[in-house]
Amino acid sequence: MSKTSLERITIEPKISATSCVIWLHGLGDSGEGFAPIVPMLGLPQNHSIRFIFPHAPEQPVTINQGYVMRSWYDIKSMDLHNRADMKGVLESEQLVHSLIQEQIDSGISAENIVLAGFSQGGVVSLFTGLRYPKKLAGILALSCYLPQADTLPDTLSSENLETPILQNHGEQDDVVPVSAGKLAHQLLKSANYQVEWQSYNMPHSVLPEQLADIAKWLKKLLIK
Repeated sequence: MSKTSLERITIEPKISATSCVIWLHGLGDSGEGFAPIVPMLGLPQNHSIRFIFPHAPEQPVTINQGYVMRSWYDIKSMDLHNRADMKGVLESEQLVHSLIQEQIDSGISAENIVLAGFSQGGVVSLFTGLRYPKKLAGILALSCYLPQADTLPDTLSSENLETPILQNHGEQDDVVPVSAGKLAHQLLKSANYQVEWQSYNMPHSVLPEQLADIAKWLKKLLIK
């Protein structure tokens, strides 16, 4: 597979697309894991949002005994401060840049693109969005954390300081502690990002009630 072209599932709207949601899955999953949510969002029949669900590259994952699986970066330990392999995070950031650029080349401006992700995918979406040099429509960070745990990424982009960020987390999450999501939230708030926090009575997963809230947020950003 080319380093600049990710395999993906693309769900086109019934009319010509004018906006796009790029949604990254979690560790060991694939784009197929989240593609079924699109009809569950209850969007208007005539919406013009393209959804892209890319598949992460396959690579060995240290915490899973080196087993090869789809992963946006290696996870070396469960300790939040040493969990994310930053080399891998930066490589995935470039892959997401390529996906965004494809959309821009197709006629959709960056400010009509939402970066979304769950767990490991949320880490990459949040990291990439905070550093992306053009204004985005929004960043959706589900059940995730900042890759450097208690610090914001280097080289933040002022373009996305006012971009809406929605963080969701499960109060019973035993994979990514809710405290890790809250730490990211506090760091973003203290840096004056436009960030909302919503927690749900769930483990490391996604709920129908949560999808309804996400749909409202997406409609506000992408359906004029």
